[in-house]
Amino acid sequence: MGSATSVNGSTFSVDRGWRLAAIGLLAVRFVQGWIYWGGGTRRFIYGPQKLDAWGGGHWMAYKFQTAMPGALLGTEHLVSFLLQHFVLLYVGVIVFSLVELFAGFMLITGLLTRIAALTTIGLSFVLMLLFGWQGATCIDEWTMAASNFAMGVTLLLVGGGAYSLDNWLLAKKPGLAQKGWFRWMGGSLPLPLSDQAYKKFALLLFWIAVAFIVGTYSYYRGSVVTPFHGGPVSPSKHHWSLSNGRLQGDGTVTFHAYVDAGTPEAPSNVLHATLVDTRNGSVVEEWDSAKLAALPKTALKNDYDYQKIHIGKYGITGPVGSKATIILPPAASDLKLPAGTYTLKLNSVNGSVWTIPLQR
Repeated sequence: MGSATSVNGSTFSVDRGWRLAAIGLLAVRFVQGWIYWGGGTRRFIYGPQKLDAWGGGHWMAYKFQTAMPGALLGTEHLVSFLLQHFVLLYVGVIVFSLVELFAGFMLITGLLTRIAALTTIGLSFVLMLLFGWQGATCIDEWTMAASNFAMGVTLLLVGGGAYSLDNWLLAKKPGLAQKGWFRWMGGSLPLPLSDQAYKKFALLLFWIAVAFIVGTYSYYRGSVVTPFHGGPVSPSKHHWSLSNGRLQGDGTVTFHAYVDAGTPEAPSNVLHATLVDTRNGSVVEEWDSAKLAALPKTALKNDYDYQKIHIGKYGITGPVGSKATIILPPAASDLKLPAGTYTLKLNSVNGSVWTIPLQR
């Protein structure tokens, strides 16, 4: 890669052209680095409460829990497992934050630029799997992850250019230019590949990026081979999945609830619950807003210690990602339910209705 070419009477070496291209991407390298550096410093320096699991605030566990409903490739189950194992969860949050911090610093300074760029590709991939579905008005989390993925690929291929610590290291130790490992990890020289091999490598990364970005966009919003849609999991409209329903003869109802859609910016509120006899459609039990708001804390058993379904001022409140077993006591002290099929209906503040069949 040391040949020369003439353009408008001027001769340029390939190495020089490479360095000029990398310098042209200096803003990309800085911005990519600052995005991840900013994420790390917010937690370690400017907003340490995000890593404080004992301070009573919303530390990072809450953020990860809100990602569960739409997380891809089984990462929902991984997050659920971590939420139930504090030590692993806390170590994971710290490690993730440290990786962001150091990868961002390395890109900003141009230290081992390519390995830092590769790290941000991995971070972007993970963030896409977890949070790509979120964004109530637009898929802003997808946009961030997609942009960072492409920026990481570009910096991996082109490197850091002249204004980098990689270049300073080469000036101090010229012998590093002959070390293949340094040229793969550093970023102020071309990759140690032939022109044909480099082209194949670049095209491979390009098609991986195309498949990843277009595939996730199509899954989340369509508009590729299908019409636009709101996604398998809505980032704006709350939804409660109800399961494991049990009905006792005195009218006590027990069920499991999972708030598996909606924006994490605001919780969902259930203001009314009714038990309907499906044989004739009659309401046999009813819990209005006042009764729901008066439920004791023992009526709720949450699966996780962070985002919790809880009793609110006007009923039952559930933030995105929360799961709990809920017990509704008998609406009347002398109620005797005959055997049969019933349906529990939950009505939310915005008019949504979620149901679960119950057998007595």
